[in-house]
Amino acid sequence: MSSETLAPLPTHVPVGHETVDLVVGGMTCASCVARVERVLKKTPGVSAASVNLATERARVETRPGVPVDTLLAAIGRAGYEARVDTPAQAASNAGEAADDERRDGAKVLLAAILSAPLAMPMLGALFDIHAMWPAWFQWLLATPVQFWLGARFYRAGWGALRAGSGNMDLLVALGTSAAYGLSVVEWWRAGADAMPDLYFEASAIVITLVLFGKWLERRAKRQTTSAIRALQELRPSHAKLVRDGETVDVSLAEVRVGDLAIVLPGQRIPVDGSVEAGGGQVDESMLTGESVPVDKVLGDRVTGGSINGEGLLRIRVEAIGAQTALERIIRLVEDAQTAKAPIQRLVDRVAAVFVPVVIVIALLTLAGGVLAGIGWPAAIIRAVTVLVIACPCALGLATPVAIMAGTGAAARFGILIKDAEALELAHRVNWVGFDKTGTLTAGRPRVVALAALGGISKTALLDLAVAVQRGSNHPLARAVLDAAEEMPRSVGPDVVDEVFLTENVKMSWPDDSDVLATRTSPAVENVSQALAADAPRELAATGVHALPGRGVAAVVDGRSLVFGNRHALQDARIPVDAASLEQAGAHQKAGRTISWLGESGPTPRVLGWFAFADTIRPSAAPAIERLHRLAIRCAMLTGDNASAAAKIADALGIDHVEAELLPGHKAARVVEARAGGAVTAMVGDGINDAPALAAADVGIALASGTDVAMHAAGITLMRGDLSRVADAFDISRRTYRKIQQNLFWAFVYNIVGIPLAIFGLLTPVLAGAAMAASSVCVVANALWLRRWRPAPDNDLMS
Repeated sequence: MSSETLAPLPTHVPVGHETVDLVVGGMTCASCVARVERVLKKTPGVSAASVNLATERARVETRPGVPVDTLLAAIGRAGYEARVDTPAQAASNAGEAADDERRDGAKVLLAAILSAPLAMPMLGALFDIHAMWPAWFQWLLATPVQFWLGARFYRAGWGALRAGSGNMDLLVALGTSAAYGLSVVEWWRAGADAMPDLYFEASAIVITLVLFGKWLERRAKRQTTSAIRALQELRPSHAKLVRDGETVDVSLAEVRVGDLAIVLPGQRIPVDGSVEAGGGQVDESMLTGESVPVDKVLGDRVTGGSINGEGLLRIRVEAIGAQTALERIIRLVEDAQTAKAPIQRLVDRVAAVFVPVVIVIALLTLAGGVLAGIGWPAAIIRAVTVLVIACPCALGLATPVAIMAGTGAAARFGILIKDAEALELAHRVNWVGFDKTGTLTAGRPRVVALAALGGISKTALLDLAVAVQRGSNHPLARAVLDAAEEMPRSVGPDVVDEVFLTENVKMSWPDDSDVLATRTSPAVENVSQALAADAPRELAATGVHALPGRGVAAVVDGRSLVFGNRHALQDARIPVDAASLEQAGAHQKAGRTISWLGESGPTPRVLGWFAFADTIRPSAAPAIERLHRLAIRCAMLTGDNASAAAKIADALGIDHVEAELLPGHKAARVVEARAGGAVTAMVGDGINDAPALAAADVGIALASGTDVAMHAAGITLMRGDLSRVADAFDISRRTYRKIQQNLFWAFVYNIVGIPLAIFGLLTPVLAGAAMAASSVCVVANALWLRRWRPAPDNDLMS
């Protein structure tokens, strides 16, 4: 299988501010998130803050110079614990999370042991067995549960009160304290021989159930981050380097750019770099989702974290640490899981007022019960039930856990979603624009014909074109360089300068492409015999600069040159004669791309033209067909000539084609589609596509393209498989459906539960069980996304 080289992923460095990632402990609901964000945004120097309940992470953007300790202190004053989150601490954080989970599990077990005897009379009543533990014994069991195992609710609730807000912990603390306090009062009021109505079991069992629910929730949330952990586990800890002629094992932290690394068969490649010696197949499935190993030969790029196959590789290190593709992929996925979808902002606004409203409802329930004559104890229990049933845990988890699961599932198959808003919008897309070269086509065009004009030889034409294009990553530039290496270079004395023009003499190139050659002298029986290979003349170009959507300009040997399309020539006021236009037009009609080399001064003239042909990506036609089945309209927006664009569009069944567009024109077409009511996506890979990617509702870039394109896009496809476009829409649709389901049940749970509690149709114990179950159900529902597979496997899912 041929290798499709992965381009280095971009690193987004905000301009004018710094980004700090923090781990925040102690958050339990959406109200906690809102409070942490509020205190961070009020901190001097902070420009933005985003907090995620499911990941327990905060991303803070600050002006340069703001101390991290200031941020940590602000979070501490709000009643939470925080620490700096760095890649180096990831393993430590994972270990601490596992330890916390074990400690929480032990507390749940102990709470259950203490609460079980209190629940036994309740169970006995179901079988008409009426017995009650002595009041002192109930108090003895309930007190450690209330004030020791339940101390976390008091600490977090007090922090919320000091910050002037409320959260789930405050509701649990108020509710269980009311039940516990009422029991103590009733016990003291009763005579020595009387058996008062006690509610110690309600307070203890509610705390036990809430602790159990949070423990289950923590375990479930860890599964939603499985994609991140799997990527982190790809980091090798050591590398074999060649230093001073010897092979040494060093830690990854000691590796430097320029080192020569040796990777034995079966080992994981430790760094990003290029193959300097050796070759073989490399498994990149964890990075790209491509299950078939790819061939790597001399000069090919390899990515750290992938697995070497059967061959020995010597790799020149080109990137280490945070600059490696693996670290950047991890960062992109973490960014998506930390970011908030637009729908989450609505939830946050609701959560900001939810807890105060619930406390008011509980007070009204208490007052209403007393006025209705049911008595203080019964009224207090109803108010307690309202407080317990209304805890907004599920509301805070509904969106982030679904986004975490969806982005994680997509990342396993090479779909990197770095923008939660893109994930939310993608399911609504009904118009997709495609770039042509490098996107719908393989991006490896070949020179299939060329013509030297203006009295120069084809050797001189190639030398000048190579000088202008050397150093460029554009597909057409690579094709020119390849042509210069593969073509015979010299012409004999009987062959005129104007080669490759008029007489159709076939010459076979090393890649078996047929190129038109010219013979004008009968003394030359075979042009291919007259063209003997020699070394190209090295020319240096200065003042090289891109002409966006047109080509490139440079100065070579004192000559101002332009290499590009007809627009580039027109802008440089370089005339083209009718004969040349006709000859080049024949290739355009055949669907080939024409680029011209012209000299802009002092006498503007055309020096020659090149005809390029590209192949359609094998995945393009099935991808367009899938999008059509989803009722999505497909358009091609390209800077290439109309004939070449039309031929490919016809072959693929593209609905609409616009050719010879500048980058700004592409973006304008996307904006026009949006103005017409379409929800748009743009798929591209080049610098020229960046404006259109940014203008679309959802930008989708190919990782084989440029950094600029990936910066502008919300979704990056790690493979050149265009079927992943429809897969991205599919995982978006499924994720959004989970968000809707979670929010529906979270709201319905409270809409139904609170009235039942007000009218005494629920007990505090049932309310606690329902509240814990709601959070676990929301997380479990989101975890179904981990079963997602790209087409055709995902068609089997419900």
